[in-house]
Amino acid sequence: EVAPKPRQAPTDEAQMAAAAALARLELKPKGKAPSASQEAIKNQVKKELMAEAAASEKGLSMEEKVQEEEEAAAPSVSGVYFICPLTGDIVRKDQKEKHLREAIQAYSSVDPVAASIMEIHTFNKDREKVRACVETMAKYLDNIYLHPEEEKYRKIKLQNKVFQERISCLEGTHKFFQAVGFETKTLPVPGQGKNSGWEYYVLKEEMLSRLEELKDCKEQLLSSEPVRAQLHRQLTVFQPSPAAARFELPHDFFNLTAEELRREQRLRTEAVEKASMLRTRAMREKEEQREMRKYNYTLLRVRFPDGYILQGTFYARESVSVLYNFVREALREDWLPFELLGPGGLKLTDENLAFNECGLVPSALLSLAWDAAVMADVEAAAAEEQRSPLRPELLARVQTLS
Repeated sequence: EVAPKPRQAPTDEAQMAAAAALARLELKPKGKAPSASQEAIKNQVKKELMAEAAASEKGLSMEEKVQEEEEAAAPSVSGVYFICPLTGDIVRKDQKEKHLREAIQAYSSVDPVAASIMEIHTFNKDREKVRACVETMAKYLDNIYLHPEEEKYRKIKLQNKVFQERISCLEGTHKFFQAVGFETKTLPVPGQGKNSGWEYYVLKEEMLSRLEELKDCKEQLLSSEPVRAQLHRQLTVFQPSPAAARFELPHDFFNLTAEELRREQRLRTEAVEKASMLRTRAMREKEEQREMRKYNYTLLRVRFPDGYILQGTFYARESVSVLYNFVREALREDWLPFELLGPGGLKLTDENLAFNECGLVPSALLSLAWDAAVMADVEAAAAEEQRSPLRPELLARVQTLS
């Protein structure tokens, strides 16, 4: 018979640490039963020795073992992602604006007018300033279109107060004027000699024969909307799992910095004490509102009667109706009536409520229940065909929930 492979002994460092811990215990006065804390220390030493030996047998260091444990607690999703409407690329939240800028800049070689309008509406966050800006720019173009014979309307003084306050300070506006046919010229000030002058945008002569194009540019400027990257749902289907209610969320889901997150943890500890205090309704509502603003996104899971789990990422302020549509689109038969039950079995009947108003942030596990009138038929069909109600292309990518 082949002798069994001898078990590798703990390292010298582990043995020395264990011996030192045990020696300290031996110095304690004897005659009394060891305290609970002493027993706990002994047990911890034994655990560390056993863990060291087990790691040695696998050829791993303790650091590698800790790394393995950290990797095992990986986030439920790696982050929040968006789909660029111009390129179709999926980008992480912190790269979204950079990617949009690059995409719009690349599009300017195809359609410089449209690209400049995208910049104006997308990268200037103050919507009231954008509205005043585009209305003023449209007025400039309207005057040219309605009075092409008037030379004064074809010149825009760049130092003009209205131009400076409403247009020049916004991103993309100068690109727009250049794209629609204006050029920069320095024109002399009447009565002040040739060496003095003001800068103007002057419409090129050839544009007088293309006034309809100028009108179309004005309409496009007024009717355009900001370019918004679409939230990527990250639709995932998981095998039935007892870990469905456990969520590990990345920082992307929180509307807080890392320091603010740590502060929130301290506040949660203090909340235990506050819970025993009498609070007015206004105080409770104020705290609830503060809690609702803490999250931008929510990770939702819907567990089907057969145990399969459907997961998706949503804005915290999206309505429950969005979740119903999300589930319906994942079904083989999208006409099947169903209900969604929140934590505690509460039916989500008001589809106009937002997730943060229902307490479904920053994550939640919901259950799907078939309508009672068709449940018997659904269960009979599923048993007969031995299939899940989810679409087969989703089941082909089913994952295991860690």
